[in-house]
Amino acid sequence: QVQLAESGGGLVQAGDSVRLSCGASGGTLRTFTMGWFRQAPGKERDFVASITWSHGSTGSTYYADSVKGRFTISGDNFKNMVYLQMNSLKPEDTAVYYCAADPFGSGSTNIVRYDYWGQGTQVTVSS
Repeated sequence: QVQLAESGGGLVQAGDSVRLSCGASGGTLRTFTMGWFRQAPGKERDFVASITWSHGSTGSTYYADSVKGRFTISGDNFKNMVYLQMNSLKPEDTAVYYCAADPFGSGSTNIVRYDYWGQGTQVTVSS
């Protein structure tokens, strides 16, 4: 059973940077697709970014259009850690951010492909 735990959220101002971390246990990330999703109040949970190491040694990454150029997903599959570096934060980035794992390494951005989820970490961006 894969377990995920996020950390690093908090209250920041617009323009600030935050790095979220996700630690995984119970599986090897080398064969997974790891993703970050977010859910704002009253809205659906949306894809943010993903990384798949089986698609390349440095990881194949995908980003939602709303975060391209501002957010960077990375990780260390030997340490079973995934990170989301968020720069130039905007108030509309305010959400609970979730780390998720697709054990089949599909590289998908579709939420239904992700079987394992962390508990989420709140990021609040004030204007």
